[in-house]
Amino acid sequence: MGSVRPSPEEARQYVVGPDSLSWAQASDVRRLLLAPYALILQVAHPTVGAGVVEHSNFVTEPWQRLTRTLDYLDLLIYGGEDAIETASRVREMHKRIKGVRADGVKYHALEPHAYAWVHATLMLAIVELHNRFIRRLSHADIEASYREWLGLGRLLGIREGDLPPDWASFQSYCDTMMREELVDNEAVQLVLATIRRPGAPPGWPSWLGWLWRLVRVPAGYVLTLTGASALAPELRKRFGVRWSRNKQRQADVLAALSRTITPILPRHARVSGPTYLRLPRKAIARDEFAPESYRHAAVR
Repeated sequence: MGSVRPSPEEARQYVVGPDSLSWAQASDVRRLLLAPYALILQVAHPTVGAGVVEHSNFVTEPWQRLTRTLDYLDLLIYGGEDAIETASRVREMHKRIKGVRADGVKYHALEPHAYAWVHATLMLAIVELHNRFIRRLSHADIEASYREWLGLGRLLGIREGDLPPDWASFQSYCDTMMREELVDNEAVQLVLATIRRPGAPPGWPSWLGWLWRLVRVPAGYVLTLTGASALAPELRKRFGVRWSRNKQRQADVLAALSRTITPILPRHARVSGPTYLRLPRKAIARDEFAPESYRHAAVR
């Protein structure tokens, strides 16, 4: 299995705090714009994709998956000592996720490369989000942030060496994964279809159903546009995502507008994690927390 649980003493050294770059970078409210990008990269891995198809409630409850993903990410980064317990529960949930892929190959969620890849996609999405929609990060900031992300990976039980040691080699690793490992599959198409026409968020009043019917198509279009804009052209082609110069212009305009408003956004919008995390703590304490995409067992 690809998970090695750190000792309590070792785990504490990987917990990040308010002075960390991860704390400052991970919870801008605009992170929703690239959530589809991270999801697509994750499920395009054959093991993760198989887990989504066999164990996930993504199609029936896409918003619940998103909120659980945010719960997980915010607990890991902003939870302090609670991050250690969160990481432990994530590993335990992964132990139960296994089966047989469509090609007949047995899989397990704790396969080293699959387990590490999902963690990698979140870091990749954070950097892409800042560079496209917020402000371009300096090379020094990215390197420092990546070192923190490696530490958070160790907290989750990702073994040393399963992810590259520095940002330059990480980029090469991601390029290789995208070129050689990621595939179009049922899970990729499920994610794309669900993003295009998302269901109403949980708690949306039934009497406002007409309003959601009005906004769901443009909302889905924007999320599909922003997610697809970050994908490499060869991945868009591989996954059957239609792209054009007009869509590229639309994505560029949206990104430029987003960058323009960055200086006037209040801090609580740029670092929303601590505030957001206060909302689900009671549910988490009741053990209703299921990170990422799974109701019965979670694959990140």
